[in-house]
Amino acid sequence: MLNNLYRTLLFAILTLGGLLASVGLAAAEPKPTLLAGGLKNPESVAVDEQGRIYVTVIGEFDKPGDGKVVTVADGKARDFATGLDDPKGIVAVKDRLYVADGGRVWRIDSKGKAEVFADAKAFPRPPKFLNDVCADDRGTLYVSDSGDLKGGGGAVFRITPDGKVSLVTDAAKAKALKGPNGLLADGSEHLLMLDFVSGELQRIKLSDGSMTRLVDGYAGGDGLARDGQGKFFISQWTTGQVSVLGRQSRSPTLIGKFESAADICLDEKNHRLLVPDMKAGTLSAISLKGIAEIELNERPLPVRIERAFANLEFNRPLVLTHAGDGTNRVFVASQLGKIFVFANDQDVEEAAVYLDIKDRVTYSDNENEEGFLGLAFHPRYQDNGELYVYYTTRKTPHTSVISRFRVSKDDPNRADPASEEEILRIGQPYWNHNGGTMVFGPDGYLYIGLGDGGKRDDPHGNGQNLGTLLGSILRIDVDHRDAGKAYAIPKDNPFVGRPGARGEIWAYGVRNIWRMAFDRETGKLWAADVGQDIWEEIDLIVRGGNYGWNLREATHKFGPKGAVPRPDLIEPIFEYHPDAGKSITGGQVYRGQRVPELAGAYLYADYITGQVYALRYDEQAKRVTANQPIAGNIMPVFSFGEDEPGEAYFMTTQGWIFRFAPAGGTR
Repeated sequence: MLNNLYRTLLFAILTLGGLLASVGLAAAEPKPTLLAGGLKNPESVAVDEQGRIYVTVIGEFDKPGDGKVVTVADGKARDFATGLDDPKGIVAVKDRLYVADGGRVWRIDSKGKAEVFADAKAFPRPPKFLNDVCADDRGTLYVSDSGDLKGGGGAVFRITPDGKVSLVTDAAKAKALKGPNGLLADGSEHLLMLDFVSGELQRIKLSDGSMTRLVDGYAGGDGLARDGQGKFFISQWTTGQVSVLGRQSRSPTLIGKFESAADICLDEKNHRLLVPDMKAGTLSAISLKGIAEIELNERPLPVRIERAFANLEFNRPLVLTHAGDGTNRVFVASQLGKIFVFANDQDVEEAAVYLDIKDRVTYSDNENEEGFLGLAFHPRYQDNGELYVYYTTRKTPHTSVISRFRVSKDDPNRADPASEEEILRIGQPYWNHNGGTMVFGPDGYLYIGLGDGGKRDDPHGNGQNLGTLLGSILRIDVDHRDAGKAYAIPKDNPFVGRPGARGEIWAYGVRNIWRMAFDRETGKLWAADVGQDIWEEIDLIVRGGNYGWNLREATHKFGPKGAVPRPDLIEPIFEYHPDAGKSITGGQVYRGQRVPELAGAYLYADYITGQVYALRYDEQAKRVTANQPIAGNIMPVFSFGEDEPGEAYFMTTQGWIFRFAPAGGTR
């Protein structure tokens, strides 16, 4: 941790920012067990090979000689090594302890005798204050120097078993280094570092000191631990939160809340996490067995992926849906401007062209987020024969058109291309981030997902501008008309009558909704929003919701003008990191019968990796309980869809359709 002055000032600066990880985490964490109380500013904890617990206790701040190391057993703390100044990080290496203390590192033997192992003069430059310390398998130590208050002057050093000190990295080698704190050895070539100031978890390459960001959003990050399965545990001194991060997604689950959680340690022998609380003066344990009940389930699901409609192949199939008319036909729309129809029979050999408007749709591989992007059949299609499409028109550059078509009077397998009625036209500043999903809700209204208009960073601020349709999800009534419009705005839309706001908007603050769907059982609207720099997110869309873009990227502050969590900004229910993928493709909640293992799960994938997931959300607890991969990576996953009985499919840009089956065989 930091010295007293730095702690006080940084707490004021970072407490609000530290809330970044407080929203969207699990609401019900296991209750910690108190191991010892009455400690005066406990900072760090270590467990030796025999299972003995050691805690560094600072004592009175800035009072030389008041610091010490204590042992904890049977609910009591006993002095082990005294006369230290400002002891912070501690690590056990065989039968010795090493403690970072101000500008030096102590070595303490098994009887509590302390000697200076590396003093300030041994460092390549005088350290400002040494913070955490860790060791690799060879006994080499790594120690963090947290630098100054403004996030400068920090460094990470290496200390060999014979006491020689060298620089691993500093701001000259890695500009992202601000206030290095928690450390963990990561094999022979890397070191993991939690930055107290930036809130980022970085992987440091030992050969050159360069850094790669793994996660962020942990301002005031203090302690870092990792178990044998690869899960990370992070403590935040400013918020007191202790979180476990999923192995693949890096999505956090809150497992403990303290006054000021300091440097944590895994006690693997007893299957628990040890947490010193500086303000409360306690050492507590969180049972890892309890965590198993609430942590994110990322175990592979016993479901397989198989080719569907194997005799058919389409050019960039983007929509798979049905007409809801009892015929069980399948409709597939190509991004190039054609809709195909065929029987829901796995042996079907040919698909008929249902609608061809390729001459009206613009698409090019260089601007591949334009084209035919959306299709929705009217809920009363069986009676009125209406369908609605979303496409980029050839007539005007970067312009999206929403139109109504009608089925041919003579052929139920053909729509009349001459029946087009334009409903809405939306100009966009750039070719990307068009969104394009259209779905009818349980209320009979048409919902339309739009992107922010494109480029990077939402340069026009469309996501937070209620005066534009871009960056929003719209809700319109296609069965009626308001004056001057080819549709009506439902009177209960949230921004009807607000000066300067478009009444069509149902929710806003989105970047690029890439597929959304209503759960046919619960009626909830699920949406996947493609991130920009790091985080991909899944949202539950509600009336009037502001989903944060471009102030937030998932649960993280975005850019220099970004925002910390606010009551008016809705956080996603789930996010994932580039370790798991880089561009989300949204699907739908599975309500079919063929694969019982998927019942109630939200299916989605990553476009880049091709990995498909089944995500489960506990509505009562307001948290995701599972995000389970499904074997059979097939990339890129372009879009999802479902047939009339509710069976799920996904499509690739190569033109194939896939479906799901139980791992043991077809049912």
